[in-house]
Amino acid sequence: MLYQGALFAVEDIRRARKFYEEVLGQKVMFDFGTNLSFERGLTFQEGFCELVGLDPASRVVRSHNTEIYFEEDEIEKIFEKVKAYPGIELLHGLQECPWGQRTFRFYDLDKHIVEIGESMEFVVKRFLRMGLSVEETYARSQFPPEIVRQLSLQLENEK
Repeated sequence: MLYQGALFAVEDIRRARKFYEEVLGQKVMFDFGTNLSFERGLTFQEGFCELVGLDPASRVVRSHNTEIYFEEDEIEKIFEKVKAYPGIELLHGLQECPWGQRTFRFYDLDKHIVEIGESMEFVVKRFLRMGLSVEETYARSQFPPEIVRQLSLQLENEK
């Protein structure tokens, strides 16, 4: 069996598309009118309950049991862009996790939780640039030592 991605119910497919394209930089792979698939597997469906024979009133908003996750290394820039978009509600501002990754979360226009975080490669390289040793970086980031060593070598070769 081959996993194909996740589908999220939306009220207005055009509104969802506009936000995900303009603010989060997603590229549409397929547009079937009420069904929209972005590259990398994210799919939206307008009229989901009706499509599968469920009562539309049963649709849960703010279910708090899933999130759509993205990585962006220019996190301050995307944070400001998301924060300025009308109708977006932040769950929390920029915060640093114990392993060093900076993230923020918000509700999209259909009240799905969206998390944006720095890539762990970016975090590891940031620690190494700050002067942490490979061992210190591994301990702080919880990233496998062999990957930290590879990233350290990449940084050395960039000099």
